[in-house]
Amino acid sequence: MALGLAVVLVPTAYAQPPLTPLEVAYAGSMGSMMDGAIKPAIAKALNLELRGRAQGSTGLANLIIAGSIRPDVFICVTPPPMRRVLDAGNADTALPVARTEMVIAYSPRSAYADQLRHAGERGAASWWRILETPGLRFGRTDPHTDPQGLNILFTMQLASAYYDQPDLATKILGAQINPVQIFQEPEVMARLQSGQLDAASAYKTQPDALALPYIVLPREINLGDASMDQYYRRASVSLEGKLHHPAPLVFYAAVLKNAPRPKLAAEFVAWLKSPAAREILLRYHYDDPGDAKPLTP
Repeated sequence: MALGLAVVLVPTAYAQPPLTPLEVAYAGSMGSMMDGAIKPAIAKALNLELRGRAQGSTGLANLIIAGSIRPDVFICVTPPPMRRVLDAGNADTALPVARTEMVIAYSPRSAYADQLRHAGERGAASWWRILETPGLRFGRTDPHTDPQGLNILFTMQLASAYYDQPDLATKILGAQINPVQIFQEPEVMARLQSGQLDAASAYKTQPDALALPYIVLPREINLGDASMDQYYRRASVSLEGKLHHPAPLVFYAAVLKNAPRPKLAAEFVAWLKSPAAREILLRYHYDDPGDAKPLTP
């Protein structure tokens, strides 16, 4: 009689269900954090696959309103782009999830790196004096499509008054729309890393994520202190006949009304307010939004 071989089945761990895609359109400055920490965190916590579109907040708002893109969630910096989306009927509410401030990032490969590293020290030149140097390559984004491009105009305008230097903004930035200085948001940081730019406008969150050095600016000009809101509003910039005033640099997240996956989008936005998300935001140098209130139409 032949002997049969017994087959022993060893139980294995249950296979994870496939991740559900979630389309998120977010401010370009958030790219490093979204890809580096948020993406794996929500895969584990919510079983979602983050599919992000990083771009200037104003440009994203325009695309959403026009129906050219249809993400589940929109995350922008400063209220104006989100208010446009809300007022166009594309969302019901937007929650504040983080805050940042303006800084001046610079390239460690720059010929001016040592001067910028010691800017403001006893006997050293001020940061703005160094940036006024003819030939220094400064980078920023387009104020028409990216709030940061508008915010650096506000910052330099406030700096001009703060340091009592009427020509400061013109000497550093040139014309309001200066093609030599204007790049897409992700490109600015890449050019700093490669040494193609000497210095650039940035949110505090950006250079830290890329190990780039930066100069901290006084709270009177960095747009990061909510208590200084009325002080900041003394600055103004006219674009295409419309007058703009600065607002504290708060990030807002909204579930869009035509979201392909509204329930999952709502879960993601709620997760952004969780302790787990807060730990990631702090690690990437995003400050707590403080007493910032939700936005509604």
